[in-house]
This record gives sequence, structure tokens and C-alpha cells, in this order.
Amino acid sequence: MVSDAPPFWWTKADWRAYALSPFSWIYGGISGRRMDRAKRASIAVPVLCVGNFTVGGAGKTPTAIALARAATARGLKPGFLSRGYGGSLDVTTVVDPTHHRARDVGDEPLLLAREALTVICRKRVEGARRLVAEGADLIIMDDGFQSARLVFDFSLLVIDSRRGIGNGHLIPSGPVRAPIVQQIRHASALLKIGNGDRADALVRRAARAGRQIYSADVEALDDGNLKGVPVLAWCGIADPEKFFRTVRETGATIVETRSFPDHHHFSEDEISDLLDHAAEKDCLLITTAKDRVRLEADHGRAGELAEKSRVIEVEIRFDDPTSPLKIIEATLRAARARLLRG
Repeated sequence: MVSDAPPFWWTKADWRAYALSPFSWIYGGISGRRMDRAKRASIAVPVLCVGNFTVGGAGKTPTAIALARAATARGLKPGFLSRGYGGSLDVTTVVDPTHHRARDVGDEPLLLAREALTVICRKRVEGARRLVAEGADLIIMDDGFQSARLVFDFSLLVIDSRRGIGNGHLIPSGPVRAPIVQQIRHASALLKIGNGDRADALVRRAARAGRQIYSADVEALDDGNLKGVPVLAWCGIADPEKFFRTVRETGATIVETRSFPDHHHFSEDEISDLLDHAAEKDCLLITTAKDRVRLEADHGRAGELAEKSRVIEVEIRFDDPTSPLKIIEATLRAARARLLRG
């Protein structure tokens, strides 16, 4: 899973990647055929899928939020569909951010539910139908590109320009979820996030295949009052270095960093260690919204850590500010054509 992604996936392929390559060939054959041959259910409303080529944090969730805001501004009622990774509930659930905890529904669905109607369901077709029943007239899927059994009207694949697709190998040799040729074939467009060059070859390949290319960056919503402030930056996300770069860009002075696996639920010892260490070094605790939401509504020192940790909120800023609306409009056009075909 994402939280267990080994570091060698994100460096140049070495003996470990090649030793595992027979298993990757098998995995790639299965995942590629699954994408090509899947029987997909058609839903009565437009479906926009936000996915990525690899496991790990490319920026899907903030991208989905940006698209939902554009849809809402257009007068639509978007609904997020998530599998609810990291949560314990195994039934179709409308997420209530005032009631549910991350242990119930997952951390990302809680963040999504603050923006729009959100449903979690292990079976995404059932979850999509629940969203329609709740009044959603546009479904935005956070992940599920390679495995969902829904007809997508638009599929946007997000790629981080600094990480790219890692060593380029398929699971378990690398982080790639399915053969690139199949992924590009089923994608409508790519969104390149950041100014690195690790994604350039793949972006060019997708462009040659006729896919629309969008670009954006992650921007911290910072008021400038962190400049020179000593901080202990901690997070449990797929790409902690991305967060630590964001902290540095605010001008804060990072005294220490702590990273944990993605979707990590913190033990009492880990929580106490963060609090005590920050107090000892006289540092401000800094984390992500996704991390703090896993602590909220908890009691004891977990609640104390949530209260004392300052969140750096981030947004996806498209190079062309009209891009989110263009993606929404393309989704609506494709859905109309699909529904007319019956």
C-alpha cells in the first residue's frame, strides 16, 4: 500500500527493482487487462475521476477540491466519491465532518467533506448511486482510476513534477499502478504539478497521444508570520519532503522534522514524543491538514497535539485559472454525449 512504499521506488532502478521484475510483469498483465476489459456501470450524472499513475501523494485531493469549487461556482452540486482508505467503516456512508473521525471514514474524506457532499464506499458503483440519491449532479472521484467499475466522462491524471513516476517500474518493482500505455489510453488529460522535470518525458508522451496537458503548482496559504520561527515539522503523508519544502518556503526555520507512514494513526508514545520534544526545543509544531484531522475529536494528548500544531493549508493553483472550469465543461459535454447514446 501507499504507506508501505519502499524508498527505492523513488530512485534510479537498482538490483531490487530488477529482482522483482518477474512479479511486476505478472502484476502489469493483470492490471492492464483489468483496465481494458472492465465492465463499467453508467451513472445518470457526469463522473470526473482524479487519479494518478503511481501510488503516493501526487496532489489528487487538493486537485479534487479545486475542481469541486469550480463546479460549485458554476451552479452545480458536486459530490466526492472515495474508497475511504484508512477508515474502519465498510458500509456506504455519507461523511459528516462534525460527527465522524478519521478512524471511521479516513482522513482524506474528512477534508473533502468540509468542501462538499462526500460518500465513502468500498464498491464505488454503490457509492456513486448514493451520491445521486443525495442530490449530487456531478461526481468527483478521488482516486479509483485503475480499478473503479464506473464509466468516467473525464479522467484527469495528476503527476508530481519532482517525483514523476519514480523508477518507472510497476508494482512491486516500483510505484506504477498499471502499464503506462493503458493508463494514457484511458486518460482524458494530465495535470503536471510543480516546476520539476521528472515528469517531462511522460507529459510529452501523453501529449503525442493527443491528451490535454494542464499545469499547476501547490501554494501555501501563508500570511508571512512564520519567517524565522523555529519549528518542528511533522507529517504522515506519502511524500513528506513535499511538505517540508512547503514549510521552508514560508521562511520558517526547521529545527527538526518527523515523518510517519501515510494515513498513520499515532500512538500515545508518538504523540507524547512530539509534544515533549517541541517543548524541550522551544519549537512551534507544524503539520498538514490531513495529519491534524486524524487527531481531532480525540481526547488526552492527541487533542493537545491537534490544538498545538499549526496547519499549513495549501491550494492547487492552475497556471491558467480557467482550467478547472474547462475540465468541468469537458466532463459535462462528455456526459451529455454518453447519456444520449443510452
